[in-house]
Amino acid sequence: GIRPQIMNGPMHPRPLVALLDGRDCTVEMPILKDLATVAFCDAQSTQEIHEKVLNEAVGAMMYHTITLTREDLEKFKALRVIVRIGSGYDNIDIKAAGELGIAVCNIPSAAVEETADSTVCHVLNLYRRNAWLHQALREGTRVQSVEQIREVASGAARIRGETLGLIGFGRTAQAVAVRAKAFGFNVIFYDPYLQDGIERSLGVQRVYTLQDLLYQSDCVSLHCNLNEHNHHLINDFTIKQMRQGAFLVNTARGGLVDEKALTQALKEGRIRGAALDVHESEPFRYS
Repeated sequence: GIRPQIMNGPMHPRPLVALLDGRDCTVEMPILKDLATVAFCDAQSTQEIHEKVLNEAVGAMMYHTITLTREDLEKFKALRVIVRIGSGYDNIDIKAAGELGIAVCNIPSAAVEETADSTVCHVLNLYRRNAWLHQALREGTRVQSVEQIREVASGAARIRGETLGLIGFGRTAQAVAVRAKAFGFNVIFYDPYLQDGIERSLGVQRVYTLQDLLYQSDCVSLHCNLNEHNHHLINDFTIKQMRQGAFLVNTARGGLVDEKALTQALKEGRIRGAALDVHESEPFRYS
C-alpha cells in the first residue's frame, strides 16, 4: 500500500497537483506555483478526468461534487494525497485510500462562517416567511388591511422563546448557536461524540438522545457528516418524533434526510416547513 517517494528538485519535473471538481485555483495557485504544476479538471466523475492527471498527479484537491470509490482511486497511478476542501469526506472511500497508500485530509474550518450565516437565513425565512412575502409582491399582491397582512403572512411565527435543536455540534453548529441566541432562540444540541462542558461555555443546553432533541425542538437543524450509520437520519420514524408543526433545516448533507418521507410529512402538515440547502441527488430536479 506504500507508494514510492516523490522525486522533486532541479533534476526532476515539478509534481502535478489537480483540482478535480472545480476550475477556480486562485487560492491554491499562489501557494503552490513554486512547488508544483497546478491543473484543474472541473469533472463530475473520474471518466471526465484527463489521462495525464490519472497517470501523473501526486496530489488531488476536491469539493463534494465528485465521488471517489475504490475503483476510482485505483485509476490514479501516482496519487499520494487527497485534500477535501471542506469538513466532510463521505464522498471518498477512506478505507480504500489507506490501503492504496493515499493520505486523505480535510479542512474542518472551510466555509464555517458562510454556512452558519446561510443556516440562520434559512431559519429566519421559515419563521418570518420572507421568501413567500417577496413572491407575493412580485405577483402583484396588494395588502391594504391587517386581515390581508395576516393572510399573506400566514404561518409566520415569533422567534423569541422558540427552541432550536442542532443535530451535531461541530464548528458550524457552534457558530449557528451564537447567532441564534442573538435572535432569542433557546438552543439545544445532540452530539454523542463531544465531551461534556462545551455547552456551558456557549450557554446552550445539551440533550443526550436524538429523541429528546426532536421532541423538544420547534426547529431542527442538521450539522453532521454523512456516514453509513446516519443515512436518512431524518425519516418517517424520526419525523413522527418531532413536534407537530416543527421546521427542518439541512445545510449539511443531502443523504441525512429521506426526502420522500419529508415530502409526505409536509403534505400532511406534520412538518410546517423545510429548508434544504443540500439534496441526496444533486443537481436537484423538481418532479
